[in-house]
Amino acid sequence: MLTQAQQAAPTRLQNWLTGARLKTLPVSFAPLAVGLALSHSLSGVNGWHAALTVVFVLGFVLGTNFFNDYSDGIRGADDHRLGPARLVGSGQATPQQVFRSGAVLFLIGALAGTVLAVLVSWWVLALVVLCACGGWFYTGGPHPYGYHGFGELSIFLFHGVVFVCAPVYIQLGHVPPLAVAASLPVGFLACALITTNNLRDIPTDGAAGKNTLAVRIGAVRTRRLYVACVTAAFATGLLIALSRPWALLVLGAVPFAVFPVRRVLSKAGGRDLIAALEHTCLLLLAFGTLQAAGLAL
Repeated sequence: MLTQAQQAAPTRLQNWLTGARLKTLPVSFAPLAVGLALSHSLSGVNGWHAALTVVFVLGFVLGTNFFNDYSDGIRGADDHRLGPARLVGSGQATPQQVFRSGAVLFLIGALAGTVLAVLVSWWVLALVVLCACGGWFYTGGPHPYGYHGFGELSIFLFHGVVFVCAPVYIQLGHVPPLAVAASLPVGFLACALITTNNLRDIPTDGAAGKNTLAVRIGAVRTRRLYVACVTAAFATGLLIALSRPWALLVLGAVPFAVFPVRRVLSKAGGRDLIAALEHTCLLLLAFGTLQAAGLAL
């Protein structure tokens, strides 16, 4: 018979799912969907290349989540989290276990990227190096850029520009201007997502010496930044309709923006912002799906 403590203890699988942060996957799937949809509309999609691209992106994204857990945990930034518990900070796993999980996932992403480099272009190896460095140095290394206010810019570039344009380049061999334009709305919403997260964590991040952009500019300006990102996403999304009229489908995501914008502007803080964070994920998923459909059509 298992004791009550043993029954309550999380399994290794539960730990892995916690560290992977699967609820945040819309921030990766949305740009991939947009990039592949645009590729399909221009010249079609190679299924094997698309599958390898998904493995490449998810390997580095999920690996970064584990490395983030590891680095924040050993720095003490997760000791008093207001959001979901992290593995190292909560003691559910050792730093070494979490680091190994991140390393394995990075290796999977790198292998998929290397195969793509052989099949498509050796320039894909530059993407492998870029994603590896961007993922690790976000919270790792002696001078993590996520601790100095560059998290939002990083999320915009990787989960917007890179993860939309990379699948387009892998499919077409070049990046048309429309791909760059299509990456902007997704990037702005990804930026809104991390802005909500950092707004919630201002008290604990500041105390731990994690000087995110939200810590630097304060709660009031961070709330304004969130609204500006959501507004910019819809504005740039509608501009794409000048060349792709079906891009107007993104207006269908407006209802998904109402709740999180209201919650952020209501001066909610701490755990009260978790719902806004979750609904921003839903907004990103809805917007990305509709934008991808509009580009495909």
